[in-house]
Amino acid sequence: MAHPDFRANGRIFATLYPDNQRGMVKLTPDQQEDFVRANPATFVPASGAWGRQGCTTVRLDAVDEATLGEAMTLAWQNTVKTRASGRSKPKRSSRPRRPSRKR
Repeated sequence: MAHPDFRANGRIFATLYPDNQRGMVKLTPDQQEDFVRANPATFVPASGAWGRQGCTTVRLDAVDEATLGEAMTLAWQNTVKTRASGRSKPKRSSRPRRPSRKR
């Protein structure tokens, strides 16, 4: 996609935009609200459905290292938790079950 991304278990949790001026972190909607409220010049919800789901644009020239580190850590933790909770579901068999025959 012509830009670096950061992954945990194969899932993207942050990206660097091609302009090298902005990035994106995948937060929960509640986390996004907290970051936007505390740093409105730095954090902005991404447009559309992605933004409503927590994807948050970060202005790299306006963010300090500690705040960006916190946002990226939360995004990473969210991705790891999502992946771990997905594994706890029982696997479905790839073969369809055949009805049993009564004799």
